[in-house]
Amino acid sequence: MTSPGRTVPEVPRHLVLDGVLTAEEAAATVAGILEAQRADGAIPWFRGHHLDPWDHTEAAMALDAAGEHEAAERAYDWLARHQNEDGSWYAAYADRPDGVDTAAPQDASRESNFVAYIAVGVWHHYLATGDDPFLDRMWPAVYAAVEFVLGLQQPGGEIGWKRESDGSAVTDALLTGSSSIHQALRCALAIADHRGDPQPDWELATGALAHAVRHHPERFLDKSHYSMDWYYPVLGGALAGAGAGAKARIEERWEEFVVPDLGVRCVLPNPWVTGGESCELALTLWVMGESDRALEILRSIGHLRDGNGMYWTGYVFDDRAVWPVEQTTWTAGSLLLAVAALGGDEATGEVFGGLALPRGLEPDCCR
Repeated sequence: MTSPGRTVPEVPRHLVLDGVLTAEEAAATVAGILEAQRADGAIPWFRGHHLDPWDHTEAAMALDAAGEHEAAERAYDWLARHQNEDGSWYAAYADRPDGVDTAAPQDASRESNFVAYIAVGVWHHYLATGDDPFLDRMWPAVYAAVEFVLGLQQPGGEIGWKRESDGSAVTDALLTGSSSIHQALRCALAIADHRGDPQPDWELATGALAHAVRHHPERFLDKSHYSMDWYYPVLGGALAGAGAGAKARIEERWEEFVVPDLGVRCVLPNPWVTGGESCELALTLWVMGESDRALEILRSIGHLRDGNGMYWTGYVFDDRAVWPVEQTTWTAGSLLLAVAALGGDEATGEVFGGLALPRGLEPDCCR
């Protein structure tokens, strides 16, 4: 069921997945994201809530996976218009009424993984559309974003978490954030190579970052009770998806984080499963070549789907209660991207599982 008056778009076949989405259900989910998108192209968590650059990009990628390329392009144009002079974006922006193209910061810090993710979205859009003028137009924004992020790289290869609103660097690194940045750097390198503008310094930085993620957990803040720290080194490509290291990592903590028939815990020991983490784990399993288990995870979160086609952020299973009571565009977006990957969408498959590992050599300091 969809909201009254909502236009339901047609969807490509790769968004139809047995036991997860019918064509009509997929169309309703896409329509829900489109309905939340502002006239200026921004995609908040939901109308009236804030938006952040990472989740905005995730939702835009889902629109491209659904064939809604014009709407996705408007989302990337919003990022280009509101990029800070140092190449960054703020961590959060207040929602604004339709027709008001403003970007008032709600959180004026600048988080490195939020800034980097534009490269993933821009490369995904290009792979989905083949639009070279778009890639050329967005290249200055991607370049500036990567330079900002690498300005926070530490001698051990890890990426500092953020810059505060006063510009001071927070050099503590997050494993999930750095793993996401690793994926973004690979996409940025793919863009650079496609344009014939190689960036050898970026390759070296990516190699150093991958080494830190693979071999030096002590260089990151201990957030091991979060499921994202468990699977993101695989999802972000630092651990090769089909390799023994990736499989061992996922198997080691499977029973801690996966709740049969309900989804994936966000954080231990809370009895709380979340749609975003569940869909990201499904993508991780797909990257590892374990499509059957990925499909099982996606089917397990059907209970989070609302009749309007959107998904509740999470569910507290001890209390049998939806929490928080919100339906976020990024939860719906992560579901659509996971389904698209399993359904054979080439653009989504490339940005999550098809990129070659960086060619750069590890610097001496990181061996």
